[in-house]
Amino acid sequence: MNLVERVLATRLRSLLRSFPAVLLLGPRQCGKSTLVHATFTSWRHLDLERPADVDLLSGDVEGFLTAQGPKIVIDEAQRLPTLFPALRHVIDRDAKVGRYVLTGSASPSLVREVSESLAGRVALVELTPFRADELAATKHARGRWYWGGYPRVHALRTTRARLDWLDAYVSAVLERDIPSLGLALPPARLRILWTMLTHVHGNLLNVSDLARSLGVSSHTVDRYLDVLEGTFMIRRLPPFFANVQKRLTKSPKVYVRDTGLLHFLAGLRKPEELSTWSRRGASFEGLVVEEIAARAADHATRPGVFFWRTQAGAEVDLLLVSGRHVAPIEVKLGGAVSHHDLAGLRQCMSDLGAKRGWVVTGGNERRVAGRGIEIVPWSAIARGEWPFAD
Repeated sequence: MNLVERVLATRLRSLLRSFPAVLLLGPRQCGKSTLVHATFTSWRHLDLERPADVDLLSGDVEGFLTAQGPKIVIDEAQRLPTLFPALRHVIDRDAKVGRYVLTGSASPSLVREVSESLAGRVALVELTPFRADELAATKHARGRWYWGGYPRVHALRTTRARLDWLDAYVSAVLERDIPSLGLALPPARLRILWTMLTHVHGNLLNVSDLARSLGVSSHTVDRYLDVLEGTFMIRRLPPFFANVQKRLTKSPKVYVRDTGLLHFLAGLRKPEELSTWSRRGASFEGLVVEEIAARAADHATRPGVFFWRTQAGAEVDLLLVSGRHVAPIEVKLGGAVSHHDLAGLRQCMSDLGAKRGWVVTGGNERRVAGRGIEIVPWSAIARGEWPFAD
């Protein structure tokens, strides 16, 4: 497919004017290497999945970095743990900004050296697969919900080729990528858990139920979930707590982050099957949650992403928190929105003192639904609109 402009390119350049290094994180094959090659064309590029580049660095990492000077891009940095402490020493000797760009396919919680060695020296940025707004002006926009956002999926033309790629991707994550992090987890059992999560996608996470179904301990399931989340395959959306007199839910909600992987693991094999799938509404909710969560960082510094739910059952699907600004967002696949549909949103706004709330729907109508509540079509969000500001 033709090169799609990534919104994050501008952010990367901006951060390098303030930090010595930037670490670009995201799942494998989401477009990190393509982005850094297109953005930093004159820099030296090393890929730690190439044995020759590993050999070049591993003998004397600090010496190599010192000799080469600045403007180096290092792909899949988590594959060489000694890189991070060496980089710390090089940066501490010369803290000039705009020197290094690293990419990685595991979060700092899995690659502990990042947080321990480079704290305060590196800016962390997450790149997701293609967002809906990045594909809005392309022929791939229509298939974004069903096929997800991985660039390679959209580069392939046939349904069979796309399914084969998704199958190979799942196997690669389980059998190669996770073991490469030094985690000895059984791939078959992890795949069963990942598949089980497609059936509770968008629901409150019940670790005990999953543990019973797998025949393992809750501690083991928690460890598996940590790994799937740390490799950007799932999201555990935390509940929001505030100083209000409400008994609030403490369990997170769980989502398979990419809808293409969600549908593939759930057994869907062609786009038409989505229209009759019993989890279609939950799939749409995950699509909207991921899009808004990914774009929130464009509009605020370290925004908080939560959901809100009382133990009595009142719920709002998504809560964006930036400083004192709270944006409650409900997601509804259907276009019709009744007074009953707004009850949880109104209660949340009242409890949290939010003057505005939004409902993102699968319909086409944009309107005000009472005091402070706006109904926004998903199509407007997918085109790049951002109505959730103060």
